Amino acid sequence: MSQTYPLAKIGLITVSDRAFQGVYEDQGIPALHTWLETTLATPYQAITRLVPDEQAQIEAALKQLVDEESCCLVLTTGGTGPAPRDVTPEATLAVADRVLDGFGEQMRAVSLKYVPTAILSRQVGVIRKQSLILNLPGQPKAIKETLDGVFAAVPYCIDLIGGPYLETRPEAVQPFRPKSAQRPQPDTR
Repeated sequence: MSQTYPLAKIGLITVSDRAFQGVYEDQGIPALHTWLETTLATPYQAITRLVPDEQAQIEAALKQLVDEESCCLVLTTGGTGPAPRDVTPEATLAVADRVLDGFGEQMRAVSLKYVPTAILSRQVGVIRKQSLILNLPGQPKAIKETLDGVFAAVPYCIDLIGGPYLETRPEAVQPFRPKSAQRPQPDTR
């Protein structure tokens, strides 16, 4: 007997003054969409926000996606460097219930394989209610590299905080779950 799982809601936020002002087209949300489409086997609904580098607006978007939209996962892109207007980590920490230091450490370790400036990144991973929030770099290539490097831990983390059971396409990312936490693959036909 095959199982089906409910639609997962995933929040996607680009933090960028210039994209928000229309100076250039946002590339973060499309890169996140592409990565999720090729990786997730679980049906999902993406809920997107484009916000400027303003801490209050980033916090409001995070709260809305978690508290009102019930997203189990929120991925931000942009605003994680050392520049004065890079305040995504501050906004994320301000709305967090708990910090998961390992995500920030691993995201930087993954990026360091590609660029020496990864040590300038201030990405964080946090929990708010039953949602995991991860700060990602702003460039599409770096978004993919980072998600490829950390996503194996994401589905089990979401299990542990009471979110939906996420499955990935095995050829893209193999999620890690202890045997006691594994379920049969859903029928996605």
